[in-house]
Amino acid sequence: MPSSTTPSPQPQTPQIPLTCSGHTRPVVQLAFSGFISGSNSNYMLISACKDGKPILRNGPTGDWLGTFVGHKGAVWSAMLNAATTRAVTASADYTAKVWNAITGQELVTLAHKHIVKTADFAAGDNGDDDEGNAVVTGGQDKAVRLFDVARPDAPTVVATHDAPLRNVKWSAHRRLVLSAADDRCINAIDVRAPPAAAVVASLAAPAPIANISLTGDGRLLSCAAGNRVVVWDTDALGVVKDFAVDYEVSVAAINPQRSRIVAGAKSDLLIRVIDYDSGALVDTHKGHHGPVHDACFNPDGHVYATGSEDGTVRLWQTNPGTVYGLWQPRAL
Repeated sequence: MPSSTTPSPQPQTPQIPLTCSGHTRPVVQLAFSGFISGSNSNYMLISACKDGKPILRNGPTGDWLGTFVGHKGAVWSAMLNAATTRAVTASADYTAKVWNAITGQELVTLAHKHIVKTADFAAGDNGDDDEGNAVVTGGQDKAVRLFDVARPDAPTVVATHDAPLRNVKWSAHRRLVLSAADDRCINAIDVRAPPAAAVVASLAAPAPIANISLTGDGRLLSCAAGNRVVVWDTDALGVVKDFAVDYEVSVAAINPQRSRIVAGAKSDLLIRVIDYDSGALVDTHKGHHGPVHDACFNPDGHVYATGSEDGTVRLWQTNPGTVYGLWQPRAL
């Protein structure tokens, strides 16, 4: 049985987030890159928005670096490859696009016959995750497709669901694609196997899935489903945590230290911080003027980003009040 989190009244630690403007409609997905090669402090943040213009930002500061211009519909998903040299976006205009993340140039359009809700980079034929030459997509047509960027007109359908897709995520740790759909099912897909044998496991969510998230190392998969937060170990593909909460969860993201879960709700503006071990509610934060649609942690886990219906991205400290990055002691 799932354990319960601490009920209201809710603790609240004052915190002033960094607000990242630039979008004009709801922000629906966020993704931090890993640390860029040769640095232990430099990383990027990409955001997908219904305004159709995904934005790349400096991760530590949230400063705008560039906007990817070319989609003709809402952009539902935006991800960076492991080397942070390419971006992939998925859109309501029936396409996914691959971009040069340094110059902003569109490299290739991956055509579909329906709305594309989600996309991520996967390992190519040589097993290299860094290059961004393979892309996995999912959308309203219920199919999970694998594209070779060099041959965009010849995708392979590697799996199908019984309902439209919500998310696809590449777990470099397990070399698997994890796909979540409105059929309450999460499939673990080996894209190297023949399509008939590609689905190696199916995980059942307890309620309709709002969102799935992977930890940076790909070892833990978290799922927001109804009023439950469920966590699977991607090695054993077994449930390791199952928390019941008193709100409908929109996203649940785990920090790299495995100590905190950041959760958003569909029905209010709060960000909730949950203790990973016990499921107890540790803190809540206010700042957004609309429900939170997505959240993710930066590579070292000291900062997390949230994207909201209010059209903003906000950066928060995992441990409010500590000295980190732009959060410095105030002069008296």
